[in-house]
Amino acid sequence: MPRAIRSLIATGIAGVLLAGSAITPAVAAPLAAAKSDRTSAAEARRVDRVPTPKLRWYKCYGYAQCATVRLPRNYDKPKGATTEIAVLRVKARDQKHKIGSLFINPGGPGGSGTGIALAAPWFLSDSLLDRFDIVGVDPRGVANSDNIKCFRSVKDQTKAYAGLNVAFPWTKAEEKAYIASSKAVGKGCSTTGKPLTAAASTAEVARDMDVLRRAVGDKKLTYLGFSYGTALGQYYANMFPDRVRALVVDGVLNPNAWVGKGKARNQLQETRLRSADGAYKALREILTRCGKVSADECSLASTGNPVAAYDTLAKRLRKKPAVIDDPDFGTFTVSYADFVDASLGALYSPYGWMDIVGLTQWLLELTDPAAPAPVRAQASTALAKRAAKARQQRGYDFPYDNGYETFLTVDCTDAYHPKNASSWPKLVAAEDKRAPYFGREWAWATSSCARNTWTVRDKNAYTGPFNRRTSAPVLVVGNFWDPATNYKGAVSSAKLLPNSRLLSSDSWGHTAYGTSDCVTGAIDRYLLKVKLPAKGTVCTGDSQPFVYGPDWPEDPDDPEGPDERATVSKSALAQQGEPRRGEPKRLPPVVAPLPLTGTLTVR
Repeated sequence: MPRAIRSLIATGIAGVLLAGSAITPAVAAPLAAAKSDRTSAAEARRVDRVPTPKLRWYKCYGYAQCATVRLPRNYDKPKGATTEIAVLRVKARDQKHKIGSLFINPGGPGGSGTGIALAAPWFLSDSLLDRFDIVGVDPRGVANSDNIKCFRSVKDQTKAYAGLNVAFPWTKAEEKAYIASSKAVGKGCSTTGKPLTAAASTAEVARDMDVLRRAVGDKKLTYLGFSYGTALGQYYANMFPDRVRALVVDGVLNPNAWVGKGKARNQLQETRLRSADGAYKALREILTRCGKVSADECSLASTGNPVAAYDTLAKRLRKKPAVIDDPDFGTFTVSYADFVDASLGALYSPYGWMDIVGLTQWLLELTDPAAPAPVRAQASTALAKRAAKARQQRGYDFPYDNGYETFLTVDCTDAYHPKNASSWPKLVAAEDKRAPYFGREWAWATSSCARNTWTVRDKNAYTGPFNRRTSAPVLVVGNFWDPATNYKGAVSSAKLLPNSRLLSSDSWGHTAYGTSDCVTGAIDRYLLKVKLPAKGTVCTGDSQPFVYGPDWPEDPDDPEGPDERATVSKSALAQQGEPRRGEPKRLPPVVAPLPLTGTLTVR
């Protein structure tokens, strides 16, 4: 899989109570009494004539149950070809008082629903684990479901991907190679990838989820979706508005911006979503706050202007990549794109401000000829250690890795994109002017979606409207400093849905659940009792830049930080076993819409 598109998992420590720091207390609000919209006759006909599947559960991974089910590949032909869908559940601890099933999705597109469901006991509160069966579904083409495969062999895939093996293209030669590979991938998914690439849009996954809702015995859907999973949640809410019991979207993509309407169809998707704007806003705020504390608290403060220091380093790396040569860890080259990619990866974590400072400081010292030799050597060793760890996490060759292809299948099929891949260099340059550093990386991710290249379509894809009134209120959650799903996406999505409530969080990293007792408790309370937090509630994240807790490393510039991840490796989770009630929680293993891995990206 190309470095720029491999899944970045951003995780951390979760709280469980409706308490903690909040600007406005999360007091329950009454539900809207207005009548909901109805599922359209066409949509109801598609899903309701599919017989309720019988899920033949079997024990798996020690504490879970697994099943597979065959569902129509085309819901207009319910007796035609099928595709296999994998489902996993962790049963409620208190079956006697069980509310129902909580469907959960980690994002992507391309994230494994079965993986996040298996990890749920590590990050969901005990109150949710007591009262809900946690259900995860691997979307069409993903993980343990029938896989999308755009090339006949790993050899053919590797050849097509050759130009994508950079965090993002910077030089003219890299741009040329990246465009050629983007075209090859788009062509492969539009030919060899069929028929599944023509039947795996978000709308198809929403239909699958409605049929599976019936299969687990729930009259209405209870759902928690992160990142791109918020698009899936909003699709379901608008396609099946009268079938919602409780629905939470956390780290929100505005669905109209995701799809592209009218003249916006010819824009880059990033121009509409503005993910890079959120990333730049978060980076600049971290550097600005660094300049207001002592050098003991933030080493970049010693430069006098951390914002300028970061830009100085970026200019150095644009002119000449840094070379790390360490006797213990090996030789590495760090390009400008690698540095930006690592910065973006750091911003996904609530503790990423430590990473930003450490990486910038080390690279400033390494690229400064006037720096003392011992200082440069120390920086080189620190960077080499990190680069070696990132290298170990890369995947090569066998087995066939379809992560990029599942991401593209959904994005390119759901959304409108510019016609010609050759137009990307000019378009991404404009993105970089608006949102420095990150505009290019976000914009290049969809270059395979150019309409002249990606020609396969799902005729039953859903493109709106996204303003239906649901049978229960939708809780829309956004955090101010999210580097992937701009907070403005949460604000605009809440305005779109007439029966919704915005919950804001002054927190860091990608998505908000688990970043404070306040936001986690508000979400938990809503899912359990369908009671909304008070209008205007703003929670405050536990981790704030340059405010150190008792678990921090002695060196404030050490980017390792606290161990905040919930793993998604099923084998690792099975070995650990289900955590006991009361054990400390971590952040959910969220998959961002722009998966990352650069030379230095290890999160």
